[in-house]
Amino acid sequence: MQTQLNNILKQKGFLQLTRENEQSIEKQPPITTTKNTSIQLLDTGVLLVEPSDYNGTDLVISSGVHGNETAPIEIVDKLVEKIINEKLTVSSRVLFIIGNPVAMNQSQRFDVENMNRLFNGKHQDKDHHEAKRAERLEHYVSEFYNTRASSGSVSGTDSVTRLHYDLHTAIRPSKYKKFAIYPFPDGKPWDKSQLEFFLSSDINTILLGHQPAGTFSYFTSHQFNAHGFTVELGKVKPFGENDPQDFTHITRNLERLIEGKPVDTKTFDNQDFNLFQVKHELLKQSESFKLNISQDVENFTSFEQGYQLTDDADGGYQVEATGEAIVFPNENVPVGQRAGLVVVKTRL
Repeated sequence: MQTQLNNILKQKGFLQLTRENEQSIEKQPPITTTKNTSIQLLDTGVLLVEPSDYNGTDLVISSGVHGNETAPIEIVDKLVEKIINEKLTVSSRVLFIIGNPVAMNQSQRFDVENMNRLFNGKHQDKDHHEAKRAERLEHYVSEFYNTRASSGSVSGTDSVTRLHYDLHTAIRPSKYKKFAIYPFPDGKPWDKSQLEFFLSSDINTILLGHQPAGTFSYFTSHQFNAHGFTVELGKVKPFGENDPQDFTHITRNLERLIEGKPVDTKTFDNQDFNLFQVKHELLKQSESFKLNISQDVENFTSFEQGYQLTDDADGGYQVEATGEAIVFPNENVPVGQRAGLVVVKTRL
């Protein structure tokens, strides 16, 4: 069975193997390439790649935390394919993740509950499969960041660079097609070198996190001091309908990180970015909640002062200043959950 699964990985690819085993796969023995790179399937949708010549970078590339966000899954699948076929030389340790195979096979954002609200311990006291999957992913990431493959010893040294790019696509189109969410930094300064990486990756719109969250990227940032980001790469589309040319820059830079090659960047300048901070969180207070926008309103659409953005039992939200914009509007959430964010431009 073990040989069979590894053969499927090599012949059909990471994505197809994950689709055929949506619930779980037992940890497999590693495959070793002719370049002495170890490739090991830890679970369904969880693949560990470790080079013999390690450069001190631990890189998590995750996708499919929302199952219908197919472009990031395809990016991860292609990166794994290149590594297996030895078209990409590996110098960084890499953990590849397809987050929610059950929802992926259903072509749904989630099955029972939004998994990107279940990290950082938010899965506790919940018994459904997405909560259990979030817990397992936390475990694999914890093992990855805390163990040095070559020696099996705890790393925990300042020489290790920890990165996590959690790749997504958005339900709605966006005024700025691609953007990244920089998780709440817990009092640390914003790292401008990471923003330079995104600019080089054709992503110049950044939303600065305003509070702790249950997102995958906040988990890695908060628990392991990783440079963790939620990266939105466009709009949700079915498998096979994504244009790889739309992701050329981010894919190229992820490949360079895997190879341990420098990424071409320019010095941070506020003028190069659309930087946003959260002004107000739109919480759904009652079943009478209503977003007063059409279904095709884009993320980062701005409004005039006085516009009644939402109606709710508490009176809803009226725009306080011209230029306030909305991100992630979604009135189809349970009462008590976030139905959108009101954001304003800022500088660093």
